[in-house]
Amino acid sequence: MTHKQRMLAVLQGQPVDRIPWVPRLDLWYRAHRRAGTLPEAYAHSSLMEMTDDLGFGYHAVVPDFKDLRTPEDEAHRALGIYNLPSMPVRTLFDGVPWRMTQEGDRQTVEYETPAGKLSTVTVYDDAMRAAGITITHVTRYAFTGPQDYEPLCWLFSRARAEPNYEGYSAFARRLGGRGFAAGFLSLAASPMHLIQRELMPLDVFFYEMNDRPDAVRRLADSIAQYWRQMYAVAAQAPAEVFLLGANYHAPIQHPRFFAEHITPWLAEFAGMLHGQGKYLLTHTDGENQGLLEHYLAAGFDIADSVCPRPMTRLTLGEIRRVFDGRITIMGGIPSVALVKQAMSDRQFDEFLDDFFRQIGRGDHLILGVSDTTPPGAEFERLLRIRDRIEAFGPAG
Repeated sequence: MTHKQRMLAVLQGQPVDRIPWVPRLDLWYRAHRRAGTLPEAYAHSSLMEMTDDLGFGYHAVVPDFKDLRTPEDEAHRALGIYNLPSMPVRTLFDGVPWRMTQEGDRQTVEYETPAGKLSTVTVYDDAMRAAGITITHVTRYAFTGPQDYEPLCWLFSRARAEPNYEGYSAFARRLGGRGFAAGFLSLAASPMHLIQRELMPLDVFFYEMNDRPDAVRRLADSIAQYWRQMYAVAAQAPAEVFLLGANYHAPIQHPRFFAEHITPWLAEFAGMLHGQGKYLLTHTDGENQGLLEHYLAAGFDIADSVCPRPMTRLTLGEIRRVFDGRITIMGGIPSVALVKQAMSDRQFDEFLDDFFRQIGRGDHLILGVSDTTPPGAEFERLLRIRDRIEAFGPAG
């Protein structure tokens, strides 16, 4: 079986010859390539060449946010909108004058609307490059005060989703059988989640929800028309798996917020995909205590980057018991387990013994590193996990 065939079989609940091992290595690889510290055997290899040689699946879920055709591809990043060449959907703003300027590591984008101007600033610096990070950091949010509600509503009313199927298909062809090529849509799972995570600082969002809830909801309603356009375009794309939503953390996307503002939107898109035999993946890398039942209600298929104890409160076994085969876990190995300063060799051995006891039959499981393999990870530990998977044998 190819890695992709094995991963899709796991989603369908079919037995496989072994549990897929698909660690996310992009940040680790870029950081070590930049520093000249890749393992000697792979000093001149691409990440794809390296994973091929190691027998790992290739993690193609979170994109390279610096894989750009032109700088304009990331112009709307501070709005939570990306136009990467590998994405199945491209977003345009019809009739909106905007201007982007670059000064060193700082990028400013200004939008002209009938209701007033909006301005965003993002930064991408050497420290981020050295860490392998590709997503820029927002230093000026689109929302700076109540005067920005109307301009933002107008701006999103002009957003239009269109197909980028050829770009996505080229990405999927390059990947081949190394894994599934997730159709990346948004790090937000819904219009309200977009406001919370992208358009304003988190503390400001909660103040606004308390002080001006009607204005926040009007903005979410303005985003919703674009959001459903995105759904319609994406659902027809030639992808088997789609990524929508990321970085849930129970103290922030708390159960009541999740149930009201995220669950219905994930469920709507999941239903559209399931009608075509496709799958929905969402990135659940935070504290999931209190959210698991809401994940089941949302109807998505893959909980990507599930991160258990010791980085969060829940064990992998507890999560698997609640999911009960209805959601496939992708991830499962907490990143701290790969770092010697956080977990000694003896503790790592004990962790692996306990971890493989908790996975039961190994069904509905695509093993990887949650959230990602850090630059400080011990390379040998990745190999030891691979060896334990092979020793575990068939799963399902």
